[in-house]
Amino acid sequence: MGKKCKKEKKLKGAVKTAVKMEKKVSKRSKREEEDLEALIDEFQNLDAKKTQVVETICPPPSPRLNASLSAHPEKDELILFGGEYFNGKKTYLYNDLFFYNIKKNSWVKSEIPNSPPPRCSHQAVVVPQGGGQLWVFGGEFASPNGERFYHYKDLWVLHLGTHTWENIKSPGGPSGRSGHRMVLSKRQLLVFGGFHESTRDFIYYSDVFSFSLDTYSWSRLSPSGSAPSPRSACQMTSTPDGTGVIIYGGYSKVRVKKDVEKGTIHSDMFLLKCEGKEGQEKWSWSRVNPSGNKPPPRSGFSLAVGPAGRAVLFGGVCDEEEEESLEGNFYNDLYLYDTVKNRWFPGLLRGSKTEKKKRQRGKKGGVERECAEKEEERDKVAPEGPTEVIKEIVTEDGTLMIIKEVIPGATEEEEGQDGEEEEDDASASAPLVEPCPRSSAMATVRQGKLFLYGGMFEVGDRQFTLNDFYCLDLPKMDQWEVLAEMDPKTQEWLEESDSEEEEEEAGGAEGNEEEDESEEESEDEEGKGLLLILEMKKSIQQCRRGRL
Repeated sequence: MGKKCKKEKKLKGAVKTAVKMEKKVSKRSKREEEDLEALIDEFQNLDAKKTQVVETICPPPSPRLNASLSAHPEKDELILFGGEYFNGKKTYLYNDLFFYNIKKNSWVKSEIPNSPPPRCSHQAVVVPQGGGQLWVFGGEFASPNGERFYHYKDLWVLHLGTHTWENIKSPGGPSGRSGHRMVLSKRQLLVFGGFHESTRDFIYYSDVFSFSLDTYSWSRLSPSGSAPSPRSACQMTSTPDGTGVIIYGGYSKVRVKKDVEKGTIHSDMFLLKCEGKEGQEKWSWSRVNPSGNKPPPRSGFSLAVGPAGRAVLFGGVCDEEEEESLEGNFYNDLYLYDTVKNRWFPGLLRGSKTEKKKRQRGKKGGVERECAEKEEERDKVAPEGPTEVIKEIVTEDGTLMIIKEVIPGATEEEEGQDGEEEEDDASASAPLVEPCPRSSAMATVRQGKLFLYGGMFEVGDRQFTLNDFYCLDLPKMDQWEVLAEMDPKTQEWLEESDSEEEEEEAGGAEGNEEEDESEEESEDEEGKGLLLILEMKKSIQQCRRGRL
């Protein structure tokens, strides 16, 4: 009886301890959320003091990811808003607003009163009405350590004609979230998916909401058919006729054990279609089975809509997941999806015409012509294989950053063989310039040109956040144009171990005796602490994968 009582007491004690710990975590989480709200209120109070618009010519925006890059509906301008930056120790969130003049290749920072609070992983959509409008919904604000998030459910509109922000307060909208998607479909904004994460739990969404640009009201749609599984960070493209949207890919994670989470990269496709008269619309989901070459599975890819309604997908990351870590394989390839033909194809660069003109001149006489013919024969027999280009960049803190880029060779199955622009566009002999592999970059299309800004990639435990800027003519698909190179001086990385070592040195010899006495206990604690840190790092990485 005595042993049984002892066991029952121990069990009850363990339950009580667990309940106490859960209450502590819940209270701490609530306090942290309140702290984040208080911090957001501080930003808004500072913005409330602004009374006029201030515009300043400036260099390209600082390194960032998970911002929004949009094309002005009327002018040759791009609009960049928000984003985040992580230096290894602290997370910075932005609510700054930049305008890029395409013709002048120049940036202007615009400080407008009553702007939305800092955020990343939001969605922005431009509409042409009223002199042009930029609509922004949702996103997140992170604590400085990047472990706690506040998810927004607010809706804002930037009136581009008057340079004024307006907070649209309409009930019945989506819950707070980030990593969702929002597109313009006729006279409404459609919002799909996303996720919400707290200290206690996380949830991914597959719901669909519509915001009417005529009545300024939200409504939740209830489509029939088989819907996509809950996810964030997917590709969402309006169909050419404006009657629906196409969903591709995305990211989600599930809890397989109490403290173990597993990420899933989706590669399926769905069509959300609207039928019926105005006021009597019926929405339905259906699965899409495209032809061609789909992109290999990945998350964190950049997306934009090109000419003729083609969806453009760039880069991303695919993880090799282990128990305590994630190793990311980053991409810099380009894929296009033809919404009319329901077909994927790789976006292979054809190279500039300069090299082809040189070859044509060489054909005009004698030996040069013979050499050129032999060269053409060699090209036909053995197409040029992939070329590896290695760049070495020394950052301001002395870190050597090595970027390897694999430039794919010409293949027989190019998009040009599908009845479009069949030219003898053999790859130029010189390696083509391309953005380095990355995820979470910002992309948009204006007048047939794809613009790509920033993003991030990882080398070991270090994250590099970029602020380089590229442009690609999509009809020509010849070569990337470098509008701004990455500045090594902007690359900062602070290791936690560095600060810990400094604290230990500052402590001096005073604590040496105590350290000797508790050496065995500290080794066990260090082992548990290291495991906890590894799990925490993996969890943060998983969360970042699904944000954009």
